[in-house]
Amino acid sequence: MSYLIELKGVTKRYGEVVALNNASLKVMKGEILTIIGPNGSGKTTLLRIMAGIDRPTSGEFYFDGVKVDGGNMSEIRLRGTMVFQRTALFNATVYKNLAYGLKLRGYPKNEIKEKVKEVLRLVRLEGYENRSTKKLSGGEQQRVSLARALVLETELLLLDEPTANLDPKNVSIIEETISQVNKERHATIVMATHNIFQAETLANRLAILLEGKIVEVGTAKGVFNFQSKYLASFARLENVFLGTSRITEDGTSLVEIGDGIEIEAAVEKTGKATIYMRPEDITLSKIHTASSARNTFKGRIVGISDLGSVMRLRIDAGKEFIAQITKKSFVEMQLNIDIEVFFTFKASSVHMI
Repeated sequence: MSYLIELKGVTKRYGEVVALNNASLKVMKGEILTIIGPNGSGKTTLLRIMAGIDRPTSGEFYFDGVKVDGGNMSEIRLRGTMVFQRTALFNATVYKNLAYGLKLRGYPKNEIKEKVKEVLRLVRLEGYENRSTKKLSGGEQQRVSLARALVLETELLLLDEPTANLDPKNVSIIEETISQVNKERHATIVMATHNIFQAETLANRLAILLEGKIVEVGTAKGVFNFQSKYLASFARLENVFLGTSRITEDGTSLVEIGDGIEIEAAVEKTGKATIYMRPEDITLSKIHTASSARNTFKGRIVGISDLGSVMRLRIDAGKEFIAQITKKSFVEMQLNIDIEVFFTFKASSVHMI
């Protein structure tokens, strides 16, 4: 097995605060490894050490088999790049932001132009070269931040909560880009997140980090299917329903969750089942419209949470569902407490344990 990164007993202190506590972890070349844990668990600190930005207080850090110390940290920074949770773009055009790192590395102008064009296609921002980054939406700015890292084509890509508080469209584009870069460029990707749905769908393996300690490492399927006690200690799953499943003639399953509600899932299973779906995978409308989605329900809004660019709604449809939409959509649809809505989600969006 070939490892790009290996941490041995790494501890990081900031004064009296222990951000990482004797953490040991191996990252295989070409994999997507997700670090999951609650806020304050040490995820960002772990990424900063992997990026060569911070040095451990104690312990050892190896990059591609070579021990990293003060003498070779600059080399490590050239082989990996990190995208931070909060975007920090220059007050300039998208093109200048993306070209900056390439200019520092001495690329000629014609090659810079081609690389910028290609990476904008990758993050679906074609034609944005001359736009000011300050006039972009939060989701578009995050895609530019990701593009700025991808344009350098480094071996290692480190992502710190890359889709936190973004709308479903931008989340989907970023997730698809991450998967594509891993498959086509064979880039090694380490992503910190508290979004366990994202961890399950994107990662080859995941590590659970709690209070600075890596408490579990395994395949995503293994950790989720066996319902890790560590995962259960901090993960708050939403839209979780217990029910009885039966297989349909179409090769899907219908899960009866009570109160006459059946949810269709794109898997085949009979018997007792636990299902869940992401709030951002639920689409809302005020009128019933034709849709390819297999699951359509009518309910009443009973709770609203304002998260900045997105809104989270609690909907009573006999069972309570959580949906997440952009604030723009919320305002345009004139939604509020007690408003009746229709909501839909695809069978492929239903996850089964």
